[in-house]
Amino acid sequence: MSDENGTSDSAAASPAGERGKPAAQDAGAPGGDTPGGPRPEPLRFFGTSWLEHDGGYAARRVGVAAGSLAAAVVSCLVLRFAYDGLALADIGGFVTLLLVVMFAVCSALAFRHTWESFGKRPDPDRQASLRSLLTIGFVGSLVAYFLRSLVEAPGEKLHRTEYEEARTQYERRAKRRTRNPSKKRRDR
Repeated sequence: MSDENGTSDSAAASPAGERGKPAAQDAGAPGGDTPGGPRPEPLRFFGTSWLEHDGGYAARRVGVAAGSLAAAVVSCLVLRFAYDGLALADIGGFVTLLLVVMFAVCSALAFRHTWESFGKRPDPDRQASLRSLLTIGFVGSLVAYFLRSLVEAPGEKLHRTEYEEARTQYERRAKRRTRNPSKKRRDR
């Protein structure tokens, strides 16, 4: 996954560097020792350790959970200081209420969008149109990241499903290929 929520970053996995396609592509080099087949797409903070739950996967999950919770708490403290600043400025109760409601609604929408992006890839156009809303509601995104990391690596279920589907398709294609077509005999 790239730095954006839910968008695919296949640049690390495909030589062409195409964005928007899953990284499960043929990895075999012609005539090389590398086995062919799809490669798992790396997850942010986890790399490909989510596939076999190795390479410090459990420690990474604990670290991601603690880090996202700490970031959410610090963010709430910063928002509290901003609220106190508005109270000192005496801008009025209505404007203060509007600001609190705006942050609450944006955080709830950001939570929902982030949570859904763990199960399916979001539409890039919709993602671009929601960018400012997701920025305002960053606390909701952090809370969603924390809650998901208690269960699995955020996005692991989506990536596992895509990887297993790509692996099944690759094995099905590999069964059909029995001979090298370039060495096919030609009748003259």
